[in-house]
Amino acid sequence: MKRLRAALAAVALTTATLAALPAAVPPPAAAAVPTPARARAATDWSTAVVDSTMARYTPATIGGWSYPVGLYLYGQYLTYRRTHDARYLTYIKNYVDRFVKSDGSIDQSFNSLDSMQAGRLLVILHHETGQDRYRKAAKKIRDRLNTYPRTSDGGFWHADTSSRAHQLWSDGVYMVNPFLVEYGKEFGDSAYTDDEAAKQLYVYGSHLQVANGLLKHAYDESKTASWADPQTGLAPEHWCRAVGWYAMAIVNVLDAIPANQARRPQLLTIFRKLAAGLEKYQDPATGRWFQVMDKGDRSDDWTETSCSSMFTYALSRGVQQGYLDPHYAAVAHRGYQGVLAKLSVGSDGRTDLADISIGTNVGDYAYYIARDRATNDFHGLGAFLIMNEQLRGD
Repeated sequence: MKRLRAALAAVALTTATLAALPAAVPPPAAAAVPTPARARAATDWSTAVVDSTMARYTPATIGGWSYPVGLYLYGQYLTYRRTHDARYLTYIKNYVDRFVKSDGSIDQSFNSLDSMQAGRLLVILHHETGQDRYRKAAKKIRDRLNTYPRTSDGGFWHADTSSRAHQLWSDGVYMVNPFLVEYGKEFGDSAYTDDEAAKQLYVYGSHLQVANGLLKHAYDESKTASWADPQTGLAPEHWCRAVGWYAMAIVNVLDAIPANQARRPQLLTIFRKLAAGLEKYQDPATGRWFQVMDKGDRSDDWTETSCSSMFTYALSRGVQQGYLDPHYAAVAHRGYQGVLAKLSVGSDGRTDLADISIGTNVGDYAYYIARDRATNDFHGLGAFLIMNEQLRGD
């Protein structure tokens, strides 16, 4: 009997010791070689990616005021919202405070939509800290839109420069419209911001979406750009991340605008048509989507990680919110597994996310296919975090 009690005590002690270890910390040997993500499904991949990125960069070295860094830090904020790890929010604040002075001034001209995306962080920091400096800085973007150039039907040009004049790029809707609806909610300006964001999504969609449900990368109202079709003004290809930006933006705007907003039915029609195109062009072998979306049968086309994260997020959220038919949850699940297959842990114990297209202008098929396939590019890390916070445990 004494031996039995001793044995039970030993088991209890061992169990208690094991329970005290952090569940996400792998055994030392596991970090020595790259480990496929699918083999470690219990890992919190959001915190793993954030911790790895914070270990690689300080708020001073992560980069300038830009939309890729803004996208990544927005994903980090979503992770903070779930985990309440104060380090994550402090990091974001330290980054933003490089650019926003104590009086709220910010040394940015906001002459492109790209330069506006990180404005989401201003709204977030006002919400989290209550400091008026962030409201003042965000208002500079809001006020810039009063004079920002537009197409004849009201679409914001991609940039206020001669090389981007009269052009709508699918990317642009994400750069400004999620910021707009979040600004409106935080500062009591939703009467304008909701209407403007819905209008932008509609105007862009009406020009860029074609019969297969996908969107072309860009449209030139003047039809003078080197890439523009002389009849339609459209770019020649469906570049996947451009379409991904639109997919995420339309979900964000649908989530924000009232149920009776006049353009909601039009946006739902665009989104459902896009979802059907995404299902059609998903790679059946990997669950991901191709860099040039409708030409995956070509031997040199390749599946791209950032857009695959974006589509996975948009489809999953669309089902959750009732915008899409429930069967798209299975499409999203395949996409999620496909993206996780591109995530590994290196010998340094940090995550690596592979096959992310670097920043890209409008071009032809050969141009898109030849883009560098980066690892840990912020476009991919940010999209991954947004997706993972939506689908964790799927």
